[in-house]
Amino acid sequence: MLIIPAIDLKDGQCVRLKQGLMDQVTVFPNSPRDQARHWLSQGARRLHVVDLDGAFAGKPKNERAIKEIVQEVGDDIPVQLGGGIRDLDTI
Repeated sequence: MLIIPAIDLKDGQCVRLKQGLMDQVTVFPNSPRDQARHWLSQGARRLHVVDLDGAFAGKPKNERAIKEIVQEVGDDIPVQLGGGIRDLDTI
């Protein structure tokens, strides 16, 4: 079994939504870069990142945080991205 940790992003921060509601948010203190580094140090073999703002808006919104995550761990593990990607031009 492969367990893939996820980082959900809202307004550039690591968050968890309650029942998928954007107005019921728990914000975590770690920066996205630090959280990615944490999962790598814990042995993650890949990372799943979700741009929640992008998912709701229909276009990417947290590019800066995503780039920081990829710069931090992208040479070591694959980073899978979801949220706000609606066509190949976005990629």
